[in-house]
Amino acid sequence: MSTLMVAIADMQPSTLFQGPRNWMLLPGDYSRHLRRRFLLSSSPIHLQDSDPVCPLLHNRCVVAYFHDDSRRPQRRPLSSSSSTSSTTASDGGYEDEQHKQAAREVVSEILQENGVSKEESMEIAMKSPKYLEMLMDSVRDLDELFQSATITTSSSTTTCSSISGYKKKVFDMGKQKGDKGLVPVLESMVGLPLPSAMHIARYLSSHTPPNLLHKVKYLKQILFSDVDGKVPIGRSGRRMMMHLSVPVDEDVQQTLSFLEKIQARRGGLDLLSSGDGSFRYLIESFPRLLLLSVESTIKPMVDFLESIGVPKGCIRNVLLLHPPILFYDIKKEIKPRMQLFSKVYGEDKEFGKMLLKYPWILSTSIEKNYEEILAFLYAEKVAEVSIHRAIKSWPLILGCSVRKLKLMIDQFHELDITDKMLHQVIATSPQLLIQKPQEFSKVVSYLKDLGLEEETIGRILGRCPEIFMANIDKTLKKKVEFLSEIGVSKNHFPRVIRKYPELLVCDVNKSLHPRMMYLLKIGLSKREIAFMVRKFSPLLGYSVEEVLKPKYEFLVKTMQKPLKEVVEYPRYFSYSLEKKIKPRFWVIKGLNCECSLQDMLGKNDEEFAADYINLPPPP
Repeated sequence: MSTLMVAIADMQPSTLFQGPRNWMLLPGDYSRHLRRRFLLSSSPIHLQDSDPVCPLLHNRCVVAYFHDDSRRPQRRPLSSSSSTSSTTASDGGYEDEQHKQAAREVVSEILQENGVSKEESMEIAMKSPKYLEMLMDSVRDLDELFQSATITTSSSTTTCSSISGYKKKVFDMGKQKGDKGLVPVLESMVGLPLPSAMHIARYLSSHTPPNLLHKVKYLKQILFSDVDGKVPIGRSGRRMMMHLSVPVDEDVQQTLSFLEKIQARRGGLDLLSSGDGSFRYLIESFPRLLLLSVESTIKPMVDFLESIGVPKGCIRNVLLLHPPILFYDIKKEIKPRMQLFSKVYGEDKEFGKMLLKYPWILSTSIEKNYEEILAFLYAEKVAEVSIHRAIKSWPLILGCSVRKLKLMIDQFHELDITDKMLHQVIATSPQLLIQKPQEFSKVVSYLKDLGLEEETIGRILGRCPEIFMANIDKTLKKKVEFLSEIGVSKNHFPRVIRKYPELLVCDVNKSLHPRMMYLLKIGLSKREIAFMVRKFSPLLGYSVEEVLKPKYEFLVKTMQKPLKEVVEYPRYFSYSLEKKIKPRFWVIKGLNCECSLQDMLGKNDEEFAADYINLPPPP
């Protein structure tokens, strides 16, 4: 018995479904109408829009085939037992390894047909399981749709369960997709999920797989190889996102969306260093990267970044933290924006360092905010040189709104700092400008609790602004606890901190404790050390090898003075050994007279000369 079978495909009516000739669908209640409508033919026939069946088929493309029912094999249900792996295509199962391998070979053939080498095409086929699965599922679904399939030749009959017949189906399906092998390349080399790969492949229709492979490999090379670990990209990205408080242009907004995708994954922005962890999201966020020419666009940009001072191993930091840079025209966009900051960086090589610290500096939104920041700081009577120095050392302030800057500067004014102090704070510690006001206030309150007056705190801000960026629990309290441990009482904290505020940001384990241990080693007691710190708190700020040790050895070996003299006069360690201690000692020794360390070193040059150099020689 002969039956007219019809295949329905979700395509535009103008598109002919290029399936194997024996795939057909019995259209149910409309079979009689379709039989009357079409001539029996072995060639596909399109329904016209005027046909009464078309509206019911929702404008889907309908292809009709003639089929001989007498040759249709009966379909058996797919077994769920262990024998499933040996199920043939005629059984409706394509899950066994033999058919998977056949499908891989077909994908490889499609890639080779489009210019990919045999070895590379097989590697791509192995690494694109979702694309492979899609082709196999499409073949299986159509066979299930048609219930059976038969291939008839003039000389022999072969069931579609043969591997060659199956491969032809997969090949026809792959060709029908029309992506020329771009989708498996995107899945295997970029790591894109199948829907994204298919979507992006549409925009790459003018590309060939070899061209796309070359582009992907080069992008991976510049972004994920030759890595300079000295500039941690994850930390830089977090800072940039955290301290951005201005309206942004489209380029920065797209970059933020990309970084937020990475941040949401386990490992966060540290995954930017990993091609496996971030390349997929980069291409999904910026598919236009795959449209850029390697030779005329990407390589010239890489060379330009290196020429302005971005180290080769750090170029990926700039590109990953602001990918739209690759879309900028060097002459028309980048160089004019660089010129805007010329007073800040001076030479091109210095701009490269700024760009590495803050890649968003080339965005139009940051350019606009820079002009607003300048106007605000000029109004605050901050010297231009201080502003330029601040931006050069900490360009992240360019992403901070004027409103937030004003909040912090108002906090400074509440401590009655002078204009000179303000200039110094901005020039030496510009990162304090983007500190949260409430965090700054907490530090001020903590210092007040230690007994420091507001005026003193203002002077400390001008001298050591980094204290106000420190964590109270992890940094400041640990230094105060150290002072307590060595015997400095709470009553003496204000004096010690006032005289040497830098002590609050010294590292306990690497600096304070080793110096304490050295002083104990040379014979001083904890009580004596506490007494010395109370009298001269910078004592624990001196290096053992460069200051304490050589001056101690000169004291006891050459000057032959007892250790108790430095207990009485710890400021001894503050004087230059070569420029002051030794010259004055030799003068006094030449006079054959004795004097204390304070008498020898506490006088200025005029007083010392009057007391010792102009004395008549001893009889």
